[in-house]
Amino acid sequence: MSIGFRQTRTDSSLFVYKRGNAMAYLLLYVDDMILSASSQELLQHIVRTLQSAFAVKDMGPVSYFLGIDVQCNREGFLLSQSSYALDVLDRAGMSNCKPVATPAETSSKASSSDGVPLSKTDASWYRSMAGALQYLTLTRPDIAYAVQ
Repeated sequence: MSIGFRQTRTDSSLFVYKRGNAMAYLLLYVDDMILSASSQELLQHIVRTLQSAFAVKDMGPVSYFLGIDVQCNREGFLLSQSSYALDVLDRAGMSNCKPVATPAETSSKASSSDGVPLSKTDASWYRSMAGALQYLTLTRPDIAYAVQ
């Protein structure tokens, strides 16, 4: 903030730097950061400034961040979570399942007495899968219904 970044109102982890035609975006999540700037000179200036105050390691151009594949081209960035979604399917043992239009049975009525209680190991796996699916639905609202 002291070097001119302003936190956005829509995303508390996104910071924007704007001076004349110069712009930079800094996305910060815990100890991971993506920095993009309108010029290489501005980018290097910000990196040097951050390195003087924090332990910052320049990992080069971004290719993967928080489960999101990033490809850069002349028009901008292409973001994809296909590898993350495939990893979630693999962890769930569903890599070889066939896609369907509506993956949930629309007429079933579940009861609290149905099924077998989870063991402690199953509960840990279940929480992990629920968190992974929750992350997918938060970042990909277009698939939210499919994984509820």
